[in-house]
Amino acid sequence: MSDDHKDSFNMSDVDASLPAAAAALSAEDRADLVNALKNKLQSLAGQHSNVLETLSPSVRKRVEYLSEIQSQHDELEAKFMEEKRALEAKYQKLYEPLYTKRYEIVNGIKEVEGATDEVAVNQEGDEEKGVPGFWLTAMKTNEVVGEEITERDEGALKFLKDIKWCRIDDPEGFKLEFYFDPNHYFKNSVLTKTYHMIDDDDPILEKTIGTEIEWYPGKCLTKKVLKKKPRKGSKNAKPITKTENCASFFNFFNTPRIPEDDDDLDDDAVEEIQDRMEQDYNIGTTIRDKIIPHAVSWFTGEAVENDDLEEEDDDEDDDVDDDEYENEEDEDGDDEDEDDDDGKKDRKKLSGGTKKSGRVQAGGSQHGERPPECKQQ
Repeated sequence: MSDDHKDSFNMSDVDASLPAAAAALSAEDRADLVNALKNKLQSLAGQHSNVLETLSPSVRKRVEYLSEIQSQHDELEAKFMEEKRALEAKYQKLYEPLYTKRYEIVNGIKEVEGATDEVAVNQEGDEEKGVPGFWLTAMKTNEVVGEEITERDEGALKFLKDIKWCRIDDPEGFKLEFYFDPNHYFKNSVLTKTYHMIDDDDPILEKTIGTEIEWYPGKCLTKKVLKKKPRKGSKNAKPITKTENCASFFNFFNTPRIPEDDDDLDDDAVEEIQDRMEQDYNIGTTIRDKIIPHAVSWFTGEAVENDDLEEEDDDEDDDVDDDEYENEEDEDGDDEDEDDDDGKKDRKKLSGGTKKSGRVQAGGSQHGERPPECKQQ
């Protein structure tokens, strides 16, 4: 690699190559993360040479011609993506009347013919209208979203009356909207989560923005208050209180922060941030692509069976590949196994906290460690 190319490797290059670790962060926070990873990325980039410089003139000429073909392909692909977006927008409008009917029935605004023949009564003795707990049940049934919902969250999520999403164009991305009936947990009637993408079709997550929840006193589900009695003989007779973060679905609307001191961003810390961002994106796209369009199937549990069938197909494909790999290992012998283990360790060190593609696909994330679930407030 030439010296000129090394000099051009600046912060913008690093920023563009960042994975989902930079998601949900302000510009200042993302700059901190860039600085922490800059040296690692520079060292990795220095290991790669310019391929064209190693080729003979005739081979280089062929590769340059192949590049022209690739450019023609990219132009066609750009047109395809433009038409794809237009088609998606067209059908999104066609879906809207169906979503409106679903909303009206779920929330008891309209009744289904024959449903009032036998009046259902809830535990309070009131007539049950609509489909109680519809969205809570649908989300809990989905594995990705359901594991984020704690028992304490369920009381608030019973007031959830609709979930919508829309595409945003400047910057590109999408927004989720959660509509709530008036409740005794928070003042907001709508909670939103916005995803800003560098490229929404082959998504690279830049950042997310969540609504700041206005909790009523003593009702915050993302915090727990610990009370400790003062020691005997202590001058302060009042109990000592301490507030801690805890697991909750409503953490989904928080914007995670990274340490201000770059020295604290070791490989493990960066990887943990990245895992959290990937999980965040996975939840958002699961709600957008699975739960909103197929909420009834998730409510009844039918969607779980379809998901299980897809996972079984994927597992069968993986098993075939694993078997072939294991057979090759047996033939190669133990010495090469040891060498391979050493190689894996080296690769892990090189890739610590800087996954190559930076693209976060729905359903493909790792789950970061969650804080303890709140047992009491």
